Amino acid sequence: MSGLAVKPISTQEAVVASLRARILDGKIEPGVRLPELDLAAEFGVARPTVRTAIQALCHEGLLVRERNRSAHIPVLTREEILDLFSVRIPLECLVVRAVLERGAPLGPARDAIAVMEALPDDAGWSEVVAGDGAFHDALVSAVGSPRLERVYASLSGEIRLCVAQLRPSWASPAAIGLEHHEVLDVLESGDVAAAEARMTAHLQRAVRDLTDPR
Repeated sequence: MSGLAVKPISTQEAVVASLRARILDGKIEPGVRLPELDLAAEFGVARPTVRTAIQALCHEGLLVRERNRSAHIPVLTREEILDLFSVRIPLECLVVRAVLERGAPLGPARDAIAVMEALPDDAGWSEVVAGDGAFHDALVSAVGSPRLERVYASLSGEIRLCVAQLRPSWASPAAIGLEHHEVLDVLESGDVAAAEARMTAHLQRAVRDLTDPR
């Protein structure tokens, strides 16, 4: 009887995965410095391993590093969030329009939502961030434009940091999954104008929750 092969991950990959989860679970506050020596001692690994892991997360946009200073999670100001979504909203409306006009498959987006809706209430918020990213990435990929994918990927780090900060606005992982399901329902109706309006409302809700928390 043959089983599925499990690909082992390197120590560096394990450190990257652990730090990424902490960032997106909100266990590390934006702006808090992450000294390499402290992390190396905590993880029980060599400092170069931590340095390489931090570089990987800087490349993802989840950390920033200044010369001669420890890395930290970027602090997104209200103005920066508004600027990000002023670009993201029209970009995602373009995606919605292209997906519907081309009759692109929505199966991967539906699968991403199913994963989110199945998450237990005590799931790490990093799993919600991953599910949200998988949904929106699936729509972008469905368009079939490598250039569009590159443009969207350039925003992905800041988008994930924003979703990580939305946790207090949602009752449960399933609730945010349902929100995405409602977006998909309108997409599946085939009405381009309605789909653009629903995606805009979905993203504008995030802007409100991020910039005017109750």
